[in-house]
Amino acid sequence: MPEATMISSKRDFVAISDFTRDELLATLDLAHRLKAGAETGTPLAGRSLAMIFRKSSTRTRVSFEVGMTQLGGHALFLSDRDSQMGRGEGVHDTAKVLSGYVDAIMIRTFEHREVEELARHASVPVINGLTDLLHPCQVMADLQTIQEEFGPELESRTVAWIGDGNNMANSWLNAAGRLGFSLRLACTRGYDPDPSILQCARASADIMVTREPSEAVSGAHVVTTDVWASMGQEGEARERSEVFRPYQVDEALMARAGPEAIFLHCLPAHRGQEVTAGVIDGARSRVFREAENRLHAQKALLVELIG
Repeated sequence: MPEATMISSKRDFVAISDFTRDELLATLDLAHRLKAGAETGTPLAGRSLAMIFRKSSTRTRVSFEVGMTQLGGHALFLSDRDSQMGRGEGVHDTAKVLSGYVDAIMIRTFEHREVEELARHASVPVINGLTDLLHPCQVMADLQTIQEEFGPELESRTVAWIGDGNNMANSWLNAAGRLGFSLRLACTRGYDPDPSILQCARASADIMVTREPSEAVSGAHVVTTDVWASMGQEGEARERSEVFRPYQVDEALMARAGPEAIFLHCLPAHRGQEVTAGVIDGARSRVFREAENRLHAQKALLVELIG
């Protein structure tokens, strides 16, 4: 296993934009090599990762925990019931304490400011496992999946995002801004992506925001979406179901994409809502390969940040 390409003693992965274009591509290249078995050994032997979960998870927890094990390290699961954060201990104190025990911290939470504060006060790398604003680890796995399908060149690809301008949409914007691919977002009025992230991405990438899903997917290489009501939005589920009904990804919409277009979804999915069963279980779907790639992309991140 090669040594990490990062030269700083302390790097965080709070947003995709924390990495340069070359760093992102190097991390993705390592992810491919790890998946292919071209890199062996246990580069994180004796290292530990603290995993703070303030939101429940399947893919994030399993992929990080298994990833640390495969790299020779150890992962510790901390929910609000397992840590003093659940009883009100501040992020500052938690960051300082955990930094004395572990080699990195991954946190999956609601408020993005918690991750930023954790990174500010921790002396070890901090990884954003998800916030209401961003989901960078998922988009890294998505980028790996796109490269597997179409080759390493990303600049010539077009990604269509359909639905809520949520944390996934914001992370796609960050990725497009760094890597230069075209991104089209079909969002209903009032549910657009974060305006500052959108403005920043537009300065360096071809970005379109439209109200028409058919316009977004026309000729696209990738069509992707997410649930209409995320964790913490359960009380809005009925309203959102009505608002986003015209944004369902069905067979007719996929037919407007490029002839080799693939469908991605970060999961969990609600068949019959944001996507039909015919699409997510159809020949164009890559959602389970995408889910597997969470493991490989995050292993690469862990090696780069801790190794």
